[in-house]
Amino acid sequence: MFISNAYAQAAPAAPAAGGIESMFGSFGQMLPLVLMFVVLYFIMIRPQMKRQKEHKAMLEALAKGDEVVTSGGMIGRVAKLGETIVHVEVANGVELQVQRSAVVQVLPKGTYGK
Repeated sequence: MFISNAYAQAAPAAPAAGGIESMFGSFGQMLPLVLMFVVLYFIMIRPQMKRQKEHKAMLEALAKGDEVVTSGGMIGRVAKLGETIVHVEVANGVELQVQRSAVVQVLPKGTYGK
């Protein structure tokens, strides 16, 4: 009496299989995903790879006497270089051993004064 009957609607006609329309239809669904990956590559991945490459080149170019900043914020002069360890002189007669990768910046000559 208060409840009316519900009837199912007819299903829409299925698109024709194959053809160029179905190929562009599936590509059109993937296009936003592809565009998002391209944007992420140019905004995040590529600049990070460039920074890593520059940091690696800086570490390979380290030489005795360079004035450096470590990741902990210590400023000093390179006293000795090893394969993976750098001895940084932070005061007269005081040397710290840090990993080569802990050097984050090479300062211009004369910045670190003693």
